[in-house]
Amino acid sequence: MEWLRERYDLFTGWAFEGLLQPLMYRAGLMDWADEAFMWMDFVLFGLLQVAVVVAVCWPLERWNPVERWADRRVVWTDMAYTLLARLGVLPLLGFVLFFAAQTRIEALIADSGWVPPTLETFVPALREHPFAALLVYLVVLDFAAYWHHRFQHMFGWWWALHSIHHAQAQMTFWTDDRNHVLDDVLAAAWFGLVAVAIGVPPGQFPIILLVLRLAESLSHANVRLDFGSVGERLLVSPRFHRLHHGVLSIGQAGKNYGVLLPVWDWMFGTADFRRGHFPRTGDPTAPPTYVRGGWLRQQGAGLREVWRAVTGRRPAG
Repeated sequence: MEWLRERYDLFTGWAFEGLLQPLMYRAGLMDWADEAFMWMDFVLFGLLQVAVVVAVCWPLERWNPVERWADRRVVWTDMAYTLLARLGVLPLLGFVLFFAAQTRIEALIADSGWVPPTLETFVPALREHPFAALLVYLVVLDFAAYWHHRFQHMFGWWWALHSIHHAQAQMTFWTDDRNHVLDDVLAAAWFGLVAVAIGVPPGQFPIILLVLRLAESLSHANVRLDFGSVGERLLVSPRFHRLHHGVLSIGQAGKNYGVLLPVWDWMFGTADFRRGHFPRTGDPTAPPTYVRGGWLRQQGAGLREVWRAVTGRRPAG
């Protein structure tokens, strides 16, 4: 992990000094150099995530797809979601909104002298075994992801947002990022708080994100693939998660909420381990815009549906 981090740091340093910094110097923007480096690092990591996901999932979908479609325009919409979420305006929005708040919170903690407890505080042995610590942090964050996903289905206003994700009848690995902006903000806040609370080291957090990102994308892939009777109980497979997206498994009655580990579904009675079953996906109750609309129209429709869910009536106009 240290070797990978060093190689990545060398690359980002070269990219900033050789490409971005000269442009900023000519534009007289060097006062923003630190922020620009952080932003560039964010974009490059997003590009790395997309590259890894495509390298793994695209060949699988070509090899043994569950479905084939002549018209793939709605899949292109999901591609737009991914590029916006990982490389475009959404990371910029998140950076602008959270950078000042993060800086202020860190300053307040430093001034108070309080050191937040971490998992390593309770299990000191983890300090000497970084790989074991990484696995523990991954399991804890996956547990948080399971409950985050269940809450998306449990509360009516949250389901109004999350239904955009479930409305896709042509599900592919691109569908993983098919989320409302507000839903993405809530997810970022959820995982950010959990990561801070358990003390995930900054050097390990990107690796955990990459693993969870790959697991989520693979689970949405349009591929006829399961991991066998034993493997299905160890890792979430495309078949396992497709049952969650089936047209008869929506809203509060859903199953298979796990992101990486099916053990949480097993423990809390939400597991469906049927093998050989690859149902059609989609949400028959979703507004038509959720199904066929473009990114911008779906974002607007999501706000209207949340308003309706909260107030019980349609917004004026």
